[in-house]
Amino acid sequence: MRGLFLVEPVVALYAFSAFLTFPLLQQYIYRRIWEQVTNTSYPISGNTSRCDTNSSSNHSHFSEEVQRQASLFSLYSEVFTAVPSMIVTIMLVAYSDRGGRKITIILPLIGTTLFTLSFLMVSYFRLNIYLLIVFSVINSLFGGIGTFMGGCFAYVADLCEDDRQKTLRLAGVDMMIGLLSGVGSVLTGPFLKHAGFNWPLVTSVLCQCVVLLYATFILEETVKKVPADAVNLDGSPKSSALKQMIFGIYQMFRRADKRSRTRLLLLLLIISSFFFAFFGGTSTLTLFELSEPLCWDEVLIGYGAGLSATVFLTSFLGISAFTYCGVPQLIIIMIGILSVTSAMIVLAFTKTTLMVFIARVLVLLAVMPFPMLRSMMSSIISKSEQGALFACVSFLENLTSNISNAIFNSVYSATVAWYPGFVFALSAGLCAVPLFALGVVGLIGVDVAQQEEITEPVISGEEEAVRNEKDSSPLFS
Repeated sequence: MRGLFLVEPVVALYAFSAFLTFPLLQQYIYRRIWEQVTNTSYPISGNTSRCDTNSSSNHSHFSEEVQRQASLFSLYSEVFTAVPSMIVTIMLVAYSDRGGRKITIILPLIGTTLFTLSFLMVSYFRLNIYLLIVFSVINSLFGGIGTFMGGCFAYVADLCEDDRQKTLRLAGVDMMIGLLSGVGSVLTGPFLKHAGFNWPLVTSVLCQCVVLLYATFILEETVKKVPADAVNLDGSPKSSALKQMIFGIYQMFRRADKRSRTRLLLLLLIISSFFFAFFGGTSTLTLFELSEPLCWDEVLIGYGAGLSATVFLTSFLGISAFTYCGVPQLIIIMIGILSVTSAMIVLAFTKTTLMVFIARVLVLLAVMPFPMLRSMMSSIISKSEQGALFACVSFLENLTSNISNAIFNSVYSATVAWYPGFVFALSAGLCAVPLFALGVVGLIGVDVAQQEEITEPVISGEEEAVRNEKDSSPLFS
């Protein structure tokens, strides 16, 4: 049976199953730590029992201690899983230029399935919650979400012929992530309230098994594999795959000219710094919503996460509309960064549920910079180096994600007692870094345009006549 070149179903089902699990993890850790700290069962009857009737100073102390320990748990998990995941990501995605894209998709799916099964075992048998850190490390050895997304983006780049198609298709992949993760997040709340933790995890495992079968047996490979007995140009056998895996990113920068290399480095700085500020700021949002004065229950958390996930759809629509109207790429990126900045400023001073939802509305264009930046970088690099590029991008995103989660969880743990919104103010301030780098990229573009205007008259005239004469001569045909 002929395979399909459609990676979107893989991304969609993976996002649904993952975001049916991810919101559960923090809530499960929060509830188990609550039980350990207070020696009481977690109140599940609504906001009133947890915030209004238990508003004593002793209860507030317990709440702050639970938040502190929960954020530290997230910190430990990120620290232990960061290095293995980044190493596997940069090796596998770079190697996919030669060994094929499917390996970067299938291995993370196996790891995620194993982690979800392990989470189900911990929940069902009430095992020690710190086993989840061990299972997270095992999951990271399969590459994790960084390897998966890097492979999917490289897969899409292989299929696109022009920049506009590439931008829209990459944005479409982001949109699929958002739509299905939003559905999964919304279902998490009612699912958890009426069925507990186990049934959502069972559903997630079944979805992951389906997508694993699709990726293995139906999804077609885009990279033609080199025969096992192939040799290098210098005659040395079977070493190019290892070189591609280790030196692919180095070769990508070495082959680019100075201006392209500078532009590529600046774009990498923009995407990594923006990723750091955005995902670092949102990493503690669930803990912030669980704590006073909001004290959200599982249903509200699910609705909030679902609204946040629509950012992918609205960002895709924004990219489509702005691209159709001819808005420059750098302006679209700037609008997305300012969307995050304004939302984080509102969250920094949030005291009510209404303000949280206002912030979630302001952030609806936040994902626009990511597909735009990936498309711009992909246009600089040749077709044979797309895996190396997206290995570098995924590595940086994975690195900044882990570092930002660790830093922001540490900051939140240290500041929750006197200013819970400090992490959001910090996130808004850090958005100045990608904005500054974006301005530099814009200046480089203006400089290139001015140089082209200056050199154009010199090329025309007598030199152009000489060129035309050469082109028409049989000696040059």
